[in-house]
Amino acid sequence: MTTARKQSGFTGAQYFLLAGSFLIPLGSFAVLPFMSVLLHERLGMGLGTVGVVLAVASFVQFSGGVVGAALAERIGLQRTMLLALLIRTAGFVAFVPGLNRPGVAVTALFLVSSGAALYLPANKGYLVHGATPERHPMLLSASSSALNAGIALGPLAAAPFVLTASTGLFTAVAVLFAAITVGHALLPVEDHARRLLAEPADEESPGPGREQEEEAPAGPRRLPFAMTVLSVYVFMFFQHYLALYVVPRTSTFFYGLVLALYAVLLVVTQPLLSQWIARLPYLRALRIGFTALATGMAALALGHPAALLAGALLICLGEVVLFLKNDLEALARSSRAPAVVFGRQRMAAGIGAFVSGIAGGEGYDLAERAGHAGLFWVAVAVQCALLPLLLIRSVRRR
Repeated sequence: MTTARKQSGFTGAQYFLLAGSFLIPLGSFAVLPFMSVLLHERLGMGLGTVGVVLAVASFVQFSGGVVGAALAERIGLQRTMLLALLIRTAGFVAFVPGLNRPGVAVTALFLVSSGAALYLPANKGYLVHGATPERHPMLLSASSSALNAGIALGPLAAAPFVLTASTGLFTAVAVLFAAITVGHALLPVEDHARRLLAEPADEESPGPGREQEEEAPAGPRRLPFAMTVLSVYVFMFFQHYLALYVVPRTSTFFYGLVLALYAVLLVVTQPLLSQWIARLPYLRALRIGFTALATGMAALALGHPAALLAGALLICLGEVVLFLKNDLEALARSSRAPAVVFGRQRMAAGIGAFVSGIAGGEGYDLAERAGHAGLFWVAVAVQCALLPLLLIRSVRRR
């Protein structure tokens, strides 16, 4: 155990959190992706109502990260994670009677979303607590890989049981979360003063390996937040509308294959590329990431199966570079505690997802009614190419 820790540089607490980063989304995504089916088909809620419920729950989960960060500053990281998991576990327990009562089911969903909002900033803050900035890329990328592995496997594991054995499935998820909560209760409480002062960074100075002359004019504090909004905004078009575009042109099997390969590439490449991404100057990383996104979106517009697969894998590369680099830059350019930084980044992601949801539905419907759904992806590709340049200019002027 000691030798393994020396080789990886991870502590026992960090190993536990990385395991939790896999198990928590594994349990959550065993049920959450099927909420629309459960609310509509089992509980008889109208699709319009279901859409509003899911949209508000998603907004709470993203924007609530700011509240989670503030709470972590006040009561500590470990206590915030524990409180969040207690709320989330209560939510999954409430789903069991909620399977026959729409009001209880909606309440349970909001409890789960609120718990996630409180947990994530404190989790990332605890993960990097006491670690040197050089360890941040590996820790954050390993956490993200574990999370994405859980997200990919959760729906596959639960699909046979969602409608046929819903009560047993939700009970199993509640038990899993109760066990994870007990584990978090055994984590050491971090030193509050040390946490608040952990790894302050001069907001004007770039980190090791960055090019100061390139970074300085770009707006030290605002840019990572703004770029996170933009990155999630363009990425969520792919997340929301790929199925609508791919399945009619190929098959559900091909769509599942694309998602599986995407997940494998995401899980494997994030840790492997983390140090390279950390060493990239920020503006260069932005160019690489948004170029990959733009090229991938343009490839989707072709509609051919090979182009669909290639486009998805290019978009995966863009996600790996942009999402990790934005978080690293936000940490490096702020003197606030890591949990506060991650809370702001979470809020930025929520803003991007919300705007994308508003714009995407109308945009895709317009392209489809025109008989050229591929134009939707061309429009997204153009945004990937132009909006980063306009945003950087805007931040520089301010």
